[in-house]
Amino acid sequence: MTAANATPLPTDRAALLQRLAQPHTYDLAVIGGGATGLGVALDAAARGFSVVLLESHDFAKGTSSRATKLVHGGVRYLAQGNIALVREALHERTTLLKNAPHLAQPLAFVMPSYKLWETPFYGTGLKMYDALAGKAGLGDTQCLGRMETLRCLPTAVADGLKGGVKYWDGQFDDARLALALARTAAARGALLVNYCPAIDLLYEGGKVAGVVCEDAEGGARFEVRARCVVNATGVWVDALRQRDGQAAGRELAPMVAPSQGVHLVVDREFLPSDHALMVPKTADGRVLFAVPWLGKLILGTTDSPRHDLAREPLAMHEEVAFILGEAGRYLRRAPTVQDVRSIWVGLRPLVKPQGDDGGNTKRISREHTVIASPTGLVTVTGGKWTTYRAMAEDVLDKCFEAHLLPRRDAGVTVSLPLVGAAGASARQGMNQPQGLHSYGGEAALVAALPGADVVLAEGLTEAMVRWAVRHEYARTVEDVLARRARVLFLDARLAASLAPRVAQILAEELPGHDPQLAPFLELANQYATVPA
Repeated sequence: MTAANATPLPTDRAALLQRLAQPHTYDLAVIGGGATGLGVALDAAARGFSVVLLESHDFAKGTSSRATKLVHGGVRYLAQGNIALVREALHERTTLLKNAPHLAQPLAFVMPSYKLWETPFYGTGLKMYDALAGKAGLGDTQCLGRMETLRCLPTAVADGLKGGVKYWDGQFDDARLALALARTAAARGALLVNYCPAIDLLYEGGKVAGVVCEDAEGGARFEVRARCVVNATGVWVDALRQRDGQAAGRELAPMVAPSQGVHLVVDREFLPSDHALMVPKTADGRVLFAVPWLGKLILGTTDSPRHDLAREPLAMHEEVAFILGEAGRYLRRAPTVQDVRSIWVGLRPLVKPQGDDGGNTKRISREHTVIASPTGLVTVTGGKWTTYRAMAEDVLDKCFEAHLLPRRDAGVTVSLPLVGAAGASARQGMNQPQGLHSYGGEAALVAALPGADVVLAEGLTEAMVRWAVRHEYARTVEDVLARRARVLFLDARLAASLAPRVAQILAEELPGHDPQLAPFLELANQYATVPA
């Protein structure tokens, strides 16, 4: 029986911590439960290694739930001449869509042209995009006339419109894909524990030999021994690297130059279409997207240097003004601050060249980097969601090269369906509101739980909250309303109104456990507040 159609494992925390407490030396300990860490855990478990993964907060709490929701090769990277990155991403895009059809699907994009040269110029570039994809392509690029463009983008500014270019990429639900990776890894034998930060590294003979972690809820500490430890903590990798360097008597230069990406969510009426709008070059040279997603429209994004590493970064006024201003140049009805349903910010872990101060993040590499320290700590950072699987293979290659693990053949995850993929239908697009279809082949199991007929909001029932606790590692109101259901990211005020009932259900499922209602209401207020 495969991981994709097995009976879903319970995510009972007491049982997970009991396993963690057992004296055992794992082949691999992964620190970080975002896209990269989860991808590594799944790949290693699928190759038969014993794996433990520790996440300080919730899975995908950081950058991995705050993407622009695109599974793409990167049109911008093509323009920059990074052919290798684009080719790899285009092929990984198809693999992801095939392995998680309920969570990742093709999406058509249209670039409107307001100058005569734009359609042939961008059309030629995007046909090169198709050529790089080869058999992994999702559809042919088309050059459109004015009326065809308006049929695809009915609310685009018509004045001066010359035509457009239609091309294909993909979109996905990032947080739910992260959960699918976690649960698929668990079905392959991996132990994954959220809310369990790594607070120190263990050493034997000057080499990393494991991790000291702490249950953030109960305070118990665990020594977890492992032959190989992977630091996959995204923008936060340098903290663990510095600790490792100090243990070896070395001072390390930072690897990461964080970049901030802001996203605004408005109602679909601003672009009532199944096509996304893409502007390849805004006033300051950036790319702008207007993407239909789960019943709303995402506008973004920005690329601003950050020098702090806040868990919940705040948008800057000028970033919001940029997005709204640029959207207003292309949409007939310009969205305003009052139209914003939710605002959220992600930090990108861009890999900084040595001697670079990270001041111009648009020029810093979007590729991932994997290094092994003299003590044997393997660190991975950079990259993008689309290439998480290829990144995981590169991490394990580094573990083999450093003689931390015995080499085993790669490629085991190329055709490994994720939990929920078996029996999933892609008929409901990612642009439609969430619902039972979001659970793929597990929809009937969710519908069989108590409260399946009690609707809290469109696409969210009481049964789904119970499923999140019983089978998806959810511990708090935020876990449920931000990442199992995406309400916080779609409509922050609606999320706040649902929070008290969700907290009650969590209390029923987890007696004596604090569902963290008050902190969530504060967070929802932040997501609902646009900086003045």
